[in-house]
Amino acid sequence: MIDKQLLSILVCPVTKAPLEYDRERDELVCYASGLAYPVRDGIPVMLESEARELTTEEKEQGRKR
Repeated sequence: MIDKQLLSILVCPVTKAPLEYDRERDELVCYASGLAYPVRDGIPVMLESEARELTTEEKEQGRKR
């Protein structure tokens, strides 16, 4: 679980776009960059090298928001 206040100030290190928390996968998602950053032991890992690329389906869901 990510603190809402922390989430409100975190941005994607690549695009500086806002992030959305995905509880199911425990990661922070940036639809602008197409990357998802893991959250390990409650700590966001905001490194591009640690992020996974979103699938085409996930990117499409982000565009619908």
